[in-house]
Amino acid sequence: MYLKQTKNNKTGRVFLSMVQSYRDKEKGHSRTKTIESFGYLDVLRKDFEDPIAHFKEIVNQRNLEQQEEQASFSINTNRNQLLSLNAVNRKNYGYIIIMAVYYWLGLERFLINRQQRDTKIEYSSHTILKFLLISRILQPGSKKRAFDNKARYFDFERDNIFALPDVYRCLTHISNYEREIQQLIYERISKKYGRNLDFMYYDITNYYFEIDTEDELRKKGFSKENRKSPIVQMGLAMDTDGIPVSYELFPGNESEKLHLRPMVFKLRSKYGIGKVIAVADSAQNTGNNIYYLDQGKQGYIFSQSIAGGSASFKKYVTDEKGYVWEGDEFKKKSRVERREINVDFERGNGTIYKKKVMVDQRQIVFYSEKYAARARTKREAVIRKAQNIVENPGAYTKATSYGAMKYIKNIEVNEETGEFEKAKEIPYFDIERLREEEKYDGYYAIVTNLFEEGKEKERFTDEKIIDAYRGLWRIEDSFRITKEDLETRPVYLSREERIRSHFMTCYISLVILRLIQKETDSKYSATKLIEAMNNISCSNEAENLFLFDYRSCVTDDLGKAFGIDFTKKRMTRKEIKKNLGSVKKN
Repeated sequence: MYLKQTKNNKTGRVFLSMVQSYRDKEKGHSRTKTIESFGYLDVLRKDFEDPIAHFKEIVNQRNLEQQEEQASFSINTNRNQLLSLNAVNRKNYGYIIIMAVYYWLGLERFLINRQQRDTKIEYSSHTILKFLLISRILQPGSKKRAFDNKARYFDFERDNIFALPDVYRCLTHISNYEREIQQLIYERISKKYGRNLDFMYYDITNYYFEIDTEDELRKKGFSKENRKSPIVQMGLAMDTDGIPVSYELFPGNESEKLHLRPMVFKLRSKYGIGKVIAVADSAQNTGNNIYYLDQGKQGYIFSQSIAGGSASFKKYVTDEKGYVWEGDEFKKKSRVERREINVDFERGNGTIYKKKVMVDQRQIVFYSEKYAARARTKREAVIRKAQNIVENPGAYTKATSYGAMKYIKNIEVNEETGEFEKAKEIPYFDIERLREEEKYDGYYAIVTNLFEEGKEKERFTDEKIIDAYRGLWRIEDSFRITKEDLETRPVYLSREERIRSHFMTCYISLVILRLIQKETDSKYSATKLIEAMNNISCSNEAENLFLFDYRSCVTDDLGKAFGIDFTKKRMTRKEIKKNLGSVKKN
C-alpha cells in the first residue's frame, strides 16, 4: 500500500488516499484499489502541519500490521511441557458478535452518562452489564459461576477488572434505569429497522424461585411448571417481526388477565404508537379486555375456547354449513355476531360492579386435519394413564396423575397427602367426556373487533387474521429461549431490585439474540447461533498466538453479517484485541 496524491487538473487541488496495487488476472495488467480516502490536501493542512508526512506514516504503519498478519510463525515446543497451575488457555472469541450489538444499542454510552451522576460508584456499570449479557447468552447460570469463568473472555481476563460484590452492587444500580433502558432499546431498533407494529403479540409466563417464603414480588400462584414455590410473572410484548417491544414484571399471585390493557396503553403513550392490535391467546379473552380495548379504539385478536363456549357457538363450529374448503384438509368460515359480555365498572367511591354489555364481534372458525391428528396423538398418553388409574388407583397420586383426572369418575383425593382414597362407588373412565372433546379436534376459533369492511377490506381478510394469530408462535418461542437457552429460572437472587435487574438482563439478551437472527436473515434458531458463538473459541498456542479450530456455515454467515472474519486459523492477541476494539466504535 502507498499514499497516492491525485491532482485535479481543473481545480489544481490534490486528494490524498491510501491505495493498493494488485494484478487483474482477467485483463492481464496491474490495477489499484482505494483502501481509505483521507481528503483534500488544502483542507487537511488545517489539522496537520505536514499532511503528506502524517498520512505516509499511517500507510507505513498499516503495511507493518499487514506484514505481521501475513507473517509465518515457527513454533518450537517441548512435547513434555506441562500446563501451568490454574491455567485458562481456552478463550471464547464469538462473544464479539454480542459486543457488536451491545455497543450498537448504545448501552455503554447510556450507563457511562448515568454513572457520572453517581461518583460514589467505583466499578464500571457498563462493563459489568456487558459481561452479564455475554455470560447469560453463552454460559447461563448464577452470577457466581459467571464471575468464576470471566477469564474465558479477552475483555474480562484481568483479575482486578471488577470483584464479585461489584456484580451484585451493579444489579442494584442498574435497576434504577429499567424503563429508560427499555425505551433506549426500543428507539434504537426503531431508528435502524423501523418497527412493524401492524400486530402486537402479547403473552405471559412465570419463573419460579427456589425459596419457600413469599415477599412483595415473589408470590405463590399458578406455575406453568406445576411447582409450588413462589413465582414472578412476566408479560412480554413483541412486534410483528418477532422482536421484543417491552416487558412488565408482576407478582405471581396476580391474574394474568389484568395486565394486557395497561401494557397496550403504556406502549401508546410511551412510544407514540397509534392503533395497537393486540394478539393473544384465550387467557386474555375476557369481557374487560374486549370492552376496554374496543372502547379505546384499539384492536384485538384472541383465540376462543370452543369447549368453553356457549351451546350456540359449539353448534356453529360443528355445523358444516358455511365452511369453505381449501384442499382436502383445511376449511374455514366466519360471521359477525352481537354477543353479551360481562364488564367491570368502577363507581365514584372506588367500588367495582359488573354489568352486561353487548358488543359486535367477528368470529372466525377453521379446521385443520393436521391439527386434529395432533390433538388425537397428544391425548393418547393421557387416556392410557386414565385407564391405568381406573384399574389400579393405588399406584398413582394427584401429582402423578396430572391431566388424566378429567377422564375419571368416582375418584377421591386426600388433599393433605395427594393420595387416592377408596370411593363409595367404583371408579370408571368417562367416555362421554372423551367423545365431547373429540368432536372439536382440529377446530380453532378466533374472535376480533377487526371487520372486513371499508378501507380495511383487503387488510383484514379471514386469511390475514388467521395468519396474524399464528404469529403467536414467535412469542412462545421467545419464552422457550428465555427458559431453556438463557436459563432465566430458577433465580438465585433475593432483593427485589436485583431480581428486576436479572430479568432486565435476560430481556436484553433476548433482544440481542433476535437482532442477531435478523442480521443473519433468520436462517438459524437462537440455539444454533449460541452454539456457533460458543464454538468460535481459541487456544493459546504459543506466547501471544492463538489457534482456532471451528468453522461452519453459521459462523461464516455471522462473519458476513457483522463484518468480522471468522475464517482464520490463527490470530495474534494484538489482532484479536484490535477486532474487539473495532466493534466498540460502531
